[in-house]
Parts: sequence; structure tokens; C-alpha cells
Amino acid sequence: MTVKAFGTEAKDKDLELMQIERRDVTATDIEIEILYCGVCHSDLHTARNDWGGTKYPSVPGHEIIGRITRVGENVTKFKVGDLAGVGCLVDSCRECESCKKDLEQYCLNGSVGTYNGKDQFLGGHTFGGYSEKVVVDEAFGLHIPENLDLKAVAPLLCAGVTTWSPLKHWSVKEGSKVAVVGLGGLGHMAIKLAKGLGAEVTLFSRSPDKIQDALDLGANAVIISTYENEMKAAKGKFDLIIDTVPYDHDINPYISTLAVDGTLVLVGYIGKMEDALFTPPMIGGRRSVAGSVIGGIKETQEMLDFCGEHNILPEIEMIKMQDINQAYERMLKSDVRYRFVIDMQSLKN
Repeated sequence: MTVKAFGTEAKDKDLELMQIERRDVTATDIEIEILYCGVCHSDLHTARNDWGGTKYPSVPGHEIIGRITRVGENVTKFKVGDLAGVGCLVDSCRECESCKKDLEQYCLNGSVGTYNGKDQFLGGHTFGGYSEKVVVDEAFGLHIPENLDLKAVAPLLCAGVTTWSPLKHWSVKEGSKVAVVGLGGLGHMAIKLAKGLGAEVTLFSRSPDKIQDALDLGANAVIISTYENEMKAAKGKFDLIIDTVPYDHDINPYISTLAVDGTLVLVGYIGKMEDALFTPPMIGGRRSVAGSVIGGIKETQEMLDFCGEHNILPEIEMIKMQDINQAYERMLKSDVRYRFVIDMQSLKN
């Protein structure tokens, strides 16, 4: 079927209205009418080919919330009328050791991204949620808690699970000391989720302007990373640091603030870092630097259920589909608190 979408034909062109093909519903598929779609930094990077490898035309969007309009004959998890979500993945090999452990995001044979992935049905590449509808195997669909405000749920499917996954992997619990570097779409979710798990949460920021925001979001304290006295006072304190900064930056100052056996995990930046790691504080405290990306389907569902139970949602600004190019420019200036969400009804107007 042909549906309306917003995408771009080249890295230096604006996103605009276009028509794309969606596959018909197969035996295990669900068809979702998209109600809301979150806007992620990855959308912008892909549309503009910042990471290389973008296939055009590109239709971004991997924070998808909608209602099921059709189901395949063998579908058992969903029924027509159910709310459903689609995050960053629409398939994986389902057979490798990672997939067997519900870690589809680390599929050893390559998972299939919601956009810019290999389309195994129609050929070519996958198209994301800046569109009227999406068709996905039920195994990669997500149940949405009915009590949550639908308008704000979408960013949980990327920003939420990207910060939830390291919190769970490194066993954050009541009394854990967690720090977050950077207060943006990822950072504000890291604060909310860590707080929900019972942790003592601190924000590292370069800007004193972020102090009140961080406290309002649930942080217990804020450390201004350019203030030497504050950084010294935090030495050896944190069990886990989640670094959400999306550009090249020096992580060495934060390593000494880790406790023995503490870990700094990078979730925001993909690429080469210019400053080499300074190893003495790592070796001297058995401290680690790690990376983490999104989460598997099981883990994403657990995060959604947790957010439903604790009523945790991102702070959002609603936009029309037609305003996406201006939204991208604002994202580059960090002019959003803290995540854009597209009202996909606007695509039909």
C-alpha cells in the first residue's frame, strides 16, 4: 500500500511530503495507524548523513505510538484497536546468541532498524515513523500502558530505553549513586528513571542555568563540571555515570568521580573521541568506560511497564509534521525541553 510520509531525497535537502510503500500484512504482522512520533537526534543525523551510509529517500522516526488497524491471521499478542508502539528495531535474526538473550539490539547477524535498515519484504530500505502507517512483525511490537498520556509516550521508545538499559544492566537500585552527564532528551530521562529506581541522582552540567531544571526533574544535586572544587569534592562517589552528550567531549574529568568498580557508560555519542583516556584513575580504582545502545524488545517492554506503574514520562513539545525542518534546527541549538513529538494527525491535513 502507498501512504503519506515526510522524508528527504538528499542530505542537503529539507524533509518534505512524499509517498512511500508499506508491505501488506503478513500472517504475523500488525498494521499500526501512527498517532504520535518522537523526534530523535538520530533522525537528524540520518537525514543529513552525518554518520554516513544513509539510504535515500530517507524517512526517519523510531519512536512510534499508534493504534492497531489490522492483524495477521497468526497474531496472538495484539488485536485490532490495541495501542501499540514500535521503537528502534523492526527485526533481527532471532537465532544468534544475542537474540536468544533478548538482546536484539546486539544481533550478531545485524538487527533491522526501523528506518535505513534492510527491508526484507519489499527490498530496498526501511522507512520510519514520519508516516501514516507502519507494518511490523508482532514480535517487535510493544504494548503501551493505558494510563499513560499517549502524547508523551513516544520518546520512551528510544530516549527512555537508551537510559533504562544501562541502569538495569549495572544493577541500579535503592541507594545507588548515579550521575548523568548532559541534560537533554536522554539526560532528563536518565534522571527520571534513575530516581524511579530509588537512586541518588546527580547531574553534571557545564551550565549553572540547568540547576533548577535538573532539581525539578528529580535530581538530588547538580555539579558544575567546570568548577574544579565541585569536581574534586565528588571524587570516588558514583557507582554509575550515564554520559548522554551527543558530541565529542573529554570524559577524563568524570572518571575520577567514579567509585571503585564504578562505570561510565556512553550512550549519546557515536564516533571518534579526540582526547585519549587517561588510565591512572581507571587502573587505580578498577573503574570502567563502557558503551550501550537502546535495548531489546523484552527490556523495552519492561521499561514501558515500569513507567506505567510509576507514571514516568518525558517532558515534550508537540509539533506538526510540517514543522520538522524548523525542529531540527532548534535541536541543533538545544532549543527544546526536552523532546519534540509530532502529532501525526497533521500529516493528514
